[in-house]
Amino acid sequence: MSIRILPVRGDCVLVELADLEEALALFDALENNPVAGIREVIPAARTLLIAFDPHTLSDDALVDAVAARAGGERKAASGALVEIPVRYDGEDLAEVAAILNMSADEVIRLHTESDYVAAFTGFAPGFVYLSGGDPRLNVPRRKSPRTQVPAGAVGLAGEFSGVYPKASPGGWQLIGTTPLAMFEIDRTPASLLQPGDRVRFRNMAGGHAYEVKDSEKVSAKPANCPGPSAGSAAIEILSIGLPVLFQDLGRPGLARQGISASGAVDRASLKAANRLVGNPANAAALEITLGGLSFRMRGQGVMALAGAETSITVTDASGLKIVAPHHSTIALDDGDVVSLGRPAAGMRSYLAFRGGFAIAPVLGSAAIDTLAQIGPAALGSGDVILIRTAPVGAFVSSELPAFAMPSSDETVALDVVMGPRTDWFTDEAVQNFLTQEWSVTPQSSRVGIRLMGQALERRNHGELPSEATVRGAIQVPASGQPVLFLADHPLTGGYPVIANLASHHLDLAGQIPVGARIRFNAVNRFAPYITPGQSA
Repeated sequence: MSIRILPVRGDCVLVELADLEEALALFDALENNPVAGIREVIPAARTLLIAFDPHTLSDDALVDAVAARAGGERKAASGALVEIPVRYDGEDLAEVAAILNMSADEVIRLHTESDYVAAFTGFAPGFVYLSGGDPRLNVPRRKSPRTQVPAGAVGLAGEFSGVYPKASPGGWQLIGTTPLAMFEIDRTPASLLQPGDRVRFRNMAGGHAYEVKDSEKVSAKPANCPGPSAGSAAIEILSIGLPVLFQDLGRPGLARQGISASGAVDRASLKAANRLVGNPANAAALEITLGGLSFRMRGQGVMALAGAETSITVTDASGLKIVAPHHSTIALDDGDVVSLGRPAAGMRSYLAFRGGFAIAPVLGSAAIDTLAQIGPAALGSGDVILIRTAPVGAFVSSELPAFAMPSSDETVALDVVMGPRTDWFTDEAVQNFLTQEWSVTPQSSRVGIRLMGQALERRNHGELPSEATVRGAIQVPASGQPVLFLADHPLTGGYPVIANLASHHLDLAGQIPVGARIRFNAVNRFAPYITPGQSA
């Protein structure tokens, strides 16, 4: 069989196989015969992304374990049978029929007579790639993706069929719509389809009317309702600049439902803020971009601010103003007003209160994933957030930041691991990637940093089947201008990743402001791992 193991970074590799069947067969083998030290396996069209603990499992041992389990057969689908009713009214139905040189009725017949299997998730929470359809329904994606595809749209792309779980941009050929909610926050599991499920589509025009059950309706956006142990203290938001978000360390381990980990962009600073006030490292804090937040204390509390260094002004009830220190604990009294200025360096500050914010988690986390639109609502003026009663415990009064915050007038050096798709680019492009200074553009967000420089030319101009990406991936779209993925990156992507940030620079990348420049420093020379039986 064909197998390549490609570097991603020190705790991840990408296993490339010949096709979907081989990829899912290896996925099954790793599920049925697990390897100690492997944390997560994310399947895609012909690859598996394997995240592992390098302290438990060496590179060589991982390669040997993967090679030993490869080459088996994919197990028969044994998941639940899910019937999806469809109104075949899609905008592209006639065009699909013309591409396939058949009638629209024939497209519908082939689609409803196929037995699909939920192969893997990606693109968005609840978006599942369905394989096993009639091979005559193989059509290319649209040349120009739509900026908005409605929730419930049923589409075709290549060998796959799928259903859009929410309104989003998309390039699949749309042939119909379903009333089913493919993803609901308050459903367990949240995704209607799980890998291994069997799927049949039914034409709603060909039978009895389909009644949408309550559990199939789209749930409302979760409110910022208090979590347990809420005390009497609270903060009242007076004004904000850019959106202020609840963040913690995210929701790892939900890739099977198409959900990325998300969480704080600068995790070291989040942990520092919590440590300063004596909270667990994963307690929810507020992620504040470029300062501008003002709030009033109700009751008494102890706060700390870490990350990008903003000015902190505390005005008491009598009007007396003091300037409070950064990366230190600050005691507040009832009526104190705290105002944060714009940071001179860095992008994001993290505000923690002793006891933690009383915010109800969503899928096990208080993190707001801006791409997937999962998590509590962003804060607005007038919001009041309760603070939990603080348990007895130690806290530190001050500590130094984990690294110096970058400013908009400097060049930041970031270490990268070359791979997994470095060989998709010309030698000159790889050299340009590593030697030029890339400008950070204003089109940057928690999803990723868009860079501008001399465009990178590809050697391989083929279409890359969707494969998993990680925080810190540097993806190069058709424009040749890289995007450095941050916390809210998509789980899978269809553009080649030339390199990935080394783990020790992930937090630093999240603090690089617009206008700064980035130079990448390779810590390895790209080369696939040699599997047993291969020659170097």
